[in-house]
Amino acid sequence: MHDFNYKHNNLYCESVSIEELARKYGTPLYVYSRNTLINHYRKIKEAFSLINPLICFSMKANSNLSICRTLVKEGAGLDIVSGGELYRALKTGVSSRKIVYAGVGKTEKEIEIAIRHQILFFNVESIPELRLINKVAGRLGIRQKVAVRINPDIKARTHKYITTGHGENKFGIDFETAKTIFLNSDKYEHLNISGIHVHIGSQIVDAEPFIKAIERIADFIKDLEQRGAGIRWLNIGGGLGIIYSNERPQTAREYAKAVIPVLKRAMTNVILEPGRFIIGNAGILVTRVNYLKETPGKNFAIVDAGMNDLIRPSLYGAHHEILPVRSQSYAGSKKIRTFDVVGPICESGDFLGKNRKFIDLKQGDLLSVMGAGAYGFSMSSNYNSRPRTAEVMVEGTKAKLIRRRETYEDLIKTEL
Repeated sequence: MHDFNYKHNNLYCESVSIEELARKYGTPLYVYSRNTLINHYRKIKEAFSLINPLICFSMKANSNLSICRTLVKEGAGLDIVSGGELYRALKTGVSSRKIVYAGVGKTEKEIEIAIRHQILFFNVESIPELRLINKVAGRLGIRQKVAVRINPDIKARTHKYITTGHGENKFGIDFETAKTIFLNSDKYEHLNISGIHVHIGSQIVDAEPFIKAIERIADFIKDLEQRGAGIRWLNIGGGLGIIYSNERPQTAREYAKAVIPVLKRAMTNVILEPGRFIIGNAGILVTRVNYLKETPGKNFAIVDAGMNDLIRPSLYGAHHEILPVRSQSYAGSKKIRTFDVVGPICESGDFLGKNRKFIDLKQGDLLSVMGAGAYGFSMSSNYNSRPRTAEVMVEGTKAKLIRRRETYEDLIKTEL
């Protein structure tokens, strides 16, 4: 569900014309629907209302301050994976007691800053990290809560780069090692080891792998409690898939109905970390056709957005629907032509979509890359010394610039 629809053959975000936004702010341009953003957060909240979890939006999906602040005002916490995301999170006004910190490579400095700000949890990924957090907490005279991230060795049906819960992945700790940690928690005198974290991957469209993982964790918690260990929190991560093209992902309600009975077995407070589900379909990338290039083997629509603006198609082979901003009705088969939609980057892997059909596509036309709200701008770069795009948030009939377009001066301002 989203709020991007055609009115009189022109694409709108809520009640604002995409064509007018492109004219005012230029292209490439990220456009977000505030209504979609809030509605998707509320869908998760309502679906899980029976167990009242802490919902921490995953900032890595999209860390724009206006987006995160909008969700924080709705009651969300934030899931972070770096010192930079902690810095951003604190700027949103979120309570530090609603911040959970994951990631395999936290530095000592990042850990110290997070402890000083009294975040709710570190999700610990290894024994060396556990020891370091214990050392830093001791130096600061603070007893820090941590959750042990367990790798449940579950294969999720998603791209290999975004599966995180299989034994071959770098994330988490195996069950036996985790058991040793919990049963010897007194070794870490400056830590309160009271939670378990599990996150098996991203863009997962069915409940089965989640259920398997949570069942294993619930059995593990029961075993630990029989041995005297107290687990107060269970963080089941994120990973809910969205519709990019022909996917049929579960709804928030279907997901909740499937996993809540298993979660109740664990008898803990629950944390969720959705990212893509909330912001993915709330954003689009608007781009303009610079050239139409015909070759004996292919037709290319060369646009002004590239892999530096949206890397998912190049990195994962991800499919995003690409729609014309100004729709044209079918008027004879000769007008339907197939194009690879490619960018200006000097890489053969620079494409936004392959073998896409358009009616009467012309130089100067605007195209909308759908479902680009998650892992779009947040993974963008300055490759080929390209300034990063502007971002706009739409609320009803109003549009607000929430990030200005970078300038050439911005590209070199930190260089000496």
